[in-house]
Amino acid sequence: MSKPELAGVVSTKAKLRMTIIFFAIVGVYAYTSWATKSTPMDIIHGWGGFQRIMTDLFPPNWSYAPQVWEKLVETIHMAIIATTFAAIVSIPIFLLSAANLFPQAWIHQPVRFIMNVLRTIPDILLAIIFVGIFGVGVFPGIMALFIFSLGLLAKLMYETIEAIDMNPLDAIRASGGNTIQVIWYAVLPQVLPQFVSFSLYVFEVNVRASTVLGFVGAGGIGLLLQQQISFFNYPRVMTIIIIIFAAVVVIDYISNKIRERIV
Repeated sequence: MSKPELAGVVSTKAKLRMTIIFFAIVGVYAYTSWATKSTPMDIIHGWGGFQRIMTDLFPPNWSYAPQVWEKLVETIHMAIIATTFAAIVSIPIFLLSAANLFPQAWIHQPVRFIMNVLRTIPDILLAIIFVGIFGVGVFPGIMALFIFSLGLLAKLMYETIEAIDMNPLDAIRASGGNTIQVIWYAVLPQVLPQFVSFSLYVFEVNVRASTVLGFVGAGGIGLLLQQQISFFNYPRVMTIIIIIFAAVVVIDYISNKIRERIV
């Protein structure tokens, strides 16, 4: 078989394979839509409700803004405390989780397993558990964000460590350096910028997450939002939404600028 004929056969097989994959994907989405009884027509059918809610939300009640700012500051404090303690506690955890630092399976595998378990628990479920233990307030929210941040930071960092240049580590080991010296002089200088960057990213996530946690009584601006929604006070709800949006945009912008300079 000549090369043009062979190329034609390969091209035909590739087109057939892509066609099968395409229809398989379409079939999966069609079945999912049928199983959940959800279609794009639902958006059109719900348009009237959307218009009604938007009418109720405007104009915002700006006289309520001072109370919102107070809770927003509380939310940011929650995120700062949770992220800071999670970053500190995660350091020995992600070091022990790195297989290139501790190749013994009995060391890094159990630590990874525990962190994987923590990551599988949704933050809102953690908040519900801690609200049940400590009662309604800020502390349950901090605890939920702390555990969520710990699992996320540990995973991001041990994967970063396993991708670093091993030559400095091997050089220190060859010269008789111990594990602490390897970590201090070869590992930390390579991963410190990523660690700071990931910590800032987790802080951004925690600011957003703390808003949702307030719906289950875990403090912050989310608790205020849940109260106003339950009272059907939509002008106040819109005030809270606008302030949350503005705060998240500002925090994201500042955090991105810091990460750009670090990394």
